[in-house]
Amino acid sequence: MLIRVLLTLVKAGVIRPLGPRGLSGTLAGYLQWDITLAWGYRTGAARHPHRAAIIDDDGVLTYAEVDERTSALAHAFHTGERVGLLCRNGRAFVETLTACTKIGADAVLLNTGLSAGQLAQVAREQRIDQLVADREFADVLPDVPTYFSDELDSLILNGPGTPLARRPPRGRLIVLTSGTTGAPKGAHRPEPASLAPAAALLSRIPLRYGDVISITSPLFHTWGLAAFQLSLVLGATLVLRRGFDPAQALKDAERCTAMFVVPVMLQRMLETPHRPKLRVIATSGSALPPKVTTRVLEEFGPVLYNLYGSTEVSWASIATPEEMLKEPGTAGKPPLGTRLAIVDDHGVPVAPGETGRIFVGNDMLFHGYTNGTGKESVDGLMSTGDLGYVKDGLLFVAGRDDEMIVSGGENVYPREVEDLLSTLDGVREVSVTGVPDDNFGQRLAAYVVGDESLTADRIRAHVKANLARFSVPRDVFFLDELPRNAAGKVVKRELREAPARGSGQPPAGS
Repeated sequence: MLIRVLLTLVKAGVIRPLGPRGLSGTLAGYLQWDITLAWGYRTGAARHPHRAAIIDDDGVLTYAEVDERTSALAHAFHTGERVGLLCRNGRAFVETLTACTKIGADAVLLNTGLSAGQLAQVAREQRIDQLVADREFADVLPDVPTYFSDELDSLILNGPGTPLARRPPRGRLIVLTSGTTGAPKGAHRPEPASLAPAAALLSRIPLRYGDVISITSPLFHTWGLAAFQLSLVLGATLVLRRGFDPAQALKDAERCTAMFVVPVMLQRMLETPHRPKLRVIATSGSALPPKVTTRVLEEFGPVLYNLYGSTEVSWASIATPEEMLKEPGTAGKPPLGTRLAIVDDHGVPVAPGETGRIFVGNDMLFHGYTNGTGKESVDGLMSTGDLGYVKDGLLFVAGRDDEMIVSGGENVYPREVEDLLSTLDGVREVSVTGVPDDNFGQRLAAYVVGDESLTADRIRAHVKANLARFSVPRDVFFLDELPRNAAGKVVKRELREAPARGSGQPPAGS
C-alpha cells in the first residue's frame, strides 16, 4: 500500500526533488503544523514563493503572500476559540481557515444559503465565538462578534509581528451537512494524517503538480473543501469567484487545466456555446444525470471524473471517463486504499448485482456529529446512507435508503426514475420523491423543469415504456426551477411548496 501511495504521488509530481530552501521550508512547516493548510502554504512559500496561489475577484496572491498574510491574521484569533466562516469563494475564506489552523482555533464552515433563524440556531449549537463574514450577509448574522471580510486586510496590516506558537493544538474543522431532508448538522471532519488521502484521489483523477484549478463548487461544502485541500498538496493555483456564472466559469477555464464543479453547474455550462480545453473536470456533491454525463463527454472530451461520497465518508468511489462512456450512470470504482461493501439490513454482503446498503472505509471517515451522534458502522466500514449495487465491478447508486418507497408492496427507487426522465427530450431537470397514497401506501411524484412540449401523460408514458408500472409517477408537476441549496443539491422537502406552472394528477380511481 505504501509503495502504491508513493508511486501515485511521484506520478502526480507531488514528490519531486527539492533544493535546500524547499526542503527546509517543507520540514519547518511540518514540524510546526503537521500536514495541514498551514503546512501547505508554508511549503508553497518555500518551494514556489512567487507562484500565484489564489486568483479571485480581488486580484492575485502568491504562495509567499498567503503564508505571510495568514500568519498575521492568525493573531486575530485564539487557541480553542470557535470561528464561523460565512464567506463565498475567495481569499477571505482561504485565509481565515488557514489562519485558524495556524493558531489552533476551531473552524465552522457555514452554508451561505442559511436563513437568519438557521444561522442563529447553528451559532448556538456549534458554540461559535467569532464570525468572519462577507458584508452581504450583515442582515442575517447572529448575535456574535464579527469581522467582515473587507476588514481582514486591516487586521493583517496591523497584526503583531510576534512569532506564532510552535505546534499549537489541532483545531477542529466542522462542516455542516447539506440539510436537504432536515436541519443541517455539524460534522467533525478529520485533518489528513498523511498524504495518503491525496494519493487516493490522485489514483483515479489525473491532476498534476502546478495545475491551475478553478473551484466553482462552494468551499464550505465537503466537495469544494476537498478540492481546496487537494489543490494545495499539488501546489496549484486556485481560481475562485464569489458567485457562479456559467459564462465567467468557462472564460476562467481558458487559463485552467482542471475544474471542480457540482452537477447543476455542469448543466448550466452546457447551455452556453463555449468549450475550453481542460484536462480534468471533476464533479461531485449530488447525482450526475446520465444525459449530462454523455453531453460533457461528447462536447468536452474524455475529461470528466465523477466522485461519489458524502460529508461523513468523504469518498466512496470515482468514475473515470472510460467507465462513464460505457455506463453513464455509474459511480465508478473505489480509489486507492478504499474499501466498499454492499450489505443487507443485517450487515451481510449481498450477491453481485443485488441492491443493498453502501458501506465505505477509507482514511477520511468523519469523527461524528457535534451533537454526539454518528453514522452506523459495520466491520470498520461506515454507512453512506445510500442504496446501491455492483455490476461488472462498477458501483451504481440507487438512491438514499430513506427515500426508497414501498408502493403496493414493491420497492421503488426515485433515483432510477430521475435518471430515466433526465434522458427525455425537453427535460432540463427533474426530481422524484415519494408521497402518501391511501391505496398503495406511497406513490411517486415527479417535479419537472423543461420546455412547453412536455405533458404529464408524456412523462408517464416514458416511464411506463422503460420501467415497471409501480415506478410510473401518478403526480407530475412542472416547475420553473427546482429548489436548491447553496451547494446545488435539490431540497426535496421544499418541492411541494414550490410554485408549479401546472400539475398532472391522474383522475380519481385511475
